[in-house]
Amino acid sequence: MIAAAPTADVRASLRHFILDNFYVANPASLSDEASLLDSGIIDSTGVLELVGFLEHDLGLTVADAELVPENLDTISRLAAFVDRKRSA
Repeated sequence: MIAAAPTADVRASLRHFILDNFYVANPASLSDEASLLDSGIIDSTGVLELVGFLEHDLGLTVADAELVPENLDTISRLAAFVDRKRSA
């Protein structure tokens, strides 16, 4: 499990996980604001893999009600979600 880290480290961890586990046609062009769902990088199964990463590697507990695009659709939203969960 990764200890609490600044948002930049969280973003880097999330980006690394996404690039290692999902097909991204042009990794250099994946911005922190790009929709992972709309771009087809992550589908419903991918969301479950991502949640597994958040829970196992980052030590979070993700409730069913939190499985929404507002939390999981971009690297920026994911990093903010991680920060909120760690602050709670």
